Amino acid sequence: MSWGTELWDQFDNLEKHTQWGIDILEKYIKFVKERTEIELSYAKQLRNLSKKYQPKKNSREEEEYRYTACKAFLSTLNETNDYAGQHEVVSENMTSQITMGLARYVQELKQERKSHFHDGRKAQQHIETCWKQLESSKRRFERDCKEADRAQQYFEKMDADINVTKADVEKARQQAQLRHQMAEESKADYSSILQKFNHEQREYYYTHIPTIFQKIQEMEERRIVRLGESMKTYAEVDRQVIPIIGKCLDGIVKAAESIDQKNDSQLVIEAYKSGFEPPGDIEFEDYTQPMKRTVSENSLSNSRGEGKAEPKFGGKSKGKLWPFIKKNKSPKQQKEPLSHRFNEFMTSKPKIHCFRSLKRGLSLKLGATPEDFSNLPPEQRRKKLQQKVDELNKDIQKEVDQRDAITKMKDVYLKNPQMGDPASLDHKLTEVSQNIEKLRLEAQKFEAWLAEVEGRLPARGEQARRQSGLYDVQTTPTVNNCAQARESPDGSYTEEQSQESEVKVLAVDFDDEFDDEEPLPAIGTCKALYTFDGQNEGTISVVEGETLYVIEEDKGDGWTRIRRNEDEEGYVPTSYVEVYLDKNAKGAKTYI
Repeated sequence: MSWGTELWDQFDNLEKHTQWGIDILEKYIKFVKERTEIELSYAKQLRNLSKKYQPKKNSREEEEYRYTACKAFLSTLNETNDYAGQHEVVSENMTSQITMGLARYVQELKQERKSHFHDGRKAQQHIETCWKQLESSKRRFERDCKEADRAQQYFEKMDADINVTKADVEKARQQAQLRHQMAEESKADYSSILQKFNHEQREYYYTHIPTIFQKIQEMEERRIVRLGESMKTYAEVDRQVIPIIGKCLDGIVKAAESIDQKNDSQLVIEAYKSGFEPPGDIEFEDYTQPMKRTVSENSLSNSRGEGKAEPKFGGKSKGKLWPFIKKNKSPKQQKEPLSHRFNEFMTSKPKIHCFRSLKRGLSLKLGATPEDFSNLPPEQRRKKLQQKVDELNKDIQKEVDQRDAITKMKDVYLKNPQMGDPASLDHKLTEVSQNIEKLRLEAQKFEAWLAEVEGRLPARGEQARRQSGLYDVQTTPTVNNCAQARESPDGSYTEEQSQESEVKVLAVDFDDEFDDEEPLPAIGTCKALYTFDGQNEGTISVVEGETLYVIEEDKGDGWTRIRRNEDEEGYVPTSYVEVYLDKNAKGAKTYI
């Protein structure tokens, strides 16, 4: 099977077919290029996706990644990033192993094809030239034969005519011989050219053309083989990254299997545990017994007359129900007896103890965090202080190591003065020592706060007894005028009841009942535009789309006071809500 013998007369069709083969190769190259662009684009999108969901540094998201589920998600992001890298590898390998190689091969193929068909056209032109020579000699031989024939006929005519002179007859005879000689020469020339043409034609059809077509056939077969090899490479490039992609997927599965719901639950406890104990039971107060409403006849006067205190509530406190939860206020609530009110007054936390507490409450409202973390519950404060102490100790250790290194270097300089001047290290040594001293003072300050917090975290039984609010009423009744504001090292306060702060209550007539503090009236409504966590004291959490009541509008500090129901109220950032003020409310502004 050879194109030279089977397709000897299909020169033009072979030329078209080989051009089509090159077009197919260029089309495949374009396909691979577009595939590499898709791989790069996909890898870029995967990397951007992974980067988009990576936790931001120094943000709350970093703390969230302590949980095993979040760690697994982070591992998924990292594996996705590695997965994107494999698509980049696919693109690079296809470009280097297929696209670039095929592009060079196509150029070489075009040059080779051009050379082969140039040789073919040259052979065609040669045989056409031989054919033209043959035709020319043939026409000349034909013409000479006709001329010799006419010259012979003219001679015979002149020779038969008696009126023609002998000289004219001789001239006609010479002309006829000359024409015969020219015819013979043309015949010989035609015969020679014919033999030469036949030889050239045999060479053309049996040697030159088969050789050229065979080379074209081999070129085309090489093109086909190269295309097949490129397709195999195309598949192998993908196959090579499959094990690594499998490892990425295995990593995601392993991360998913590492999720520990129990551990995450324990982390939630550690993150939000306040350290407070639940409130004790509320004692039943019997209202069926007639009770006298004057101060002289209440339990306080009876206790003063008897000279000893009788705990009315069996050692349980009715005042403080739960930390940071406001007392339920209802306009329909029945008034309580003076004894309960007085006991609640003694056990409840004063709203504002002094100017420092007011200042701290304002700073918490504005989002500032005290240095001693006094805005946090005891357990959370202890964790923050412990973390701060550990960080300071690490910094101290680094400075100590640096001081030791400088000291050793100074000793080396003292022993070998040629290596350096020992005095040049004194300034650095003094600076490091001062840093160590500053860090130690800072650590001592935080350790003092930590010791204070740990000392104030009683055992469960002790804390339950402390919350029970057991008060012994003396002959001369005494109450705490104010919770003692004892300063912490940074100037914050801690509330403790002190016997020195007790003052005597004058024997005056109290009203038989204390009126409940009336809740502020609603001056409008608001709709939450965004979700607000409300972690600081005095704030309230809201959910996007939630509708609440406005009880105090923004005073210029960027906070609006709102109420969800009779039990829950607090501040939210004004920019987080859309306020609709009631125009008929007292003091309400006319804008929305």
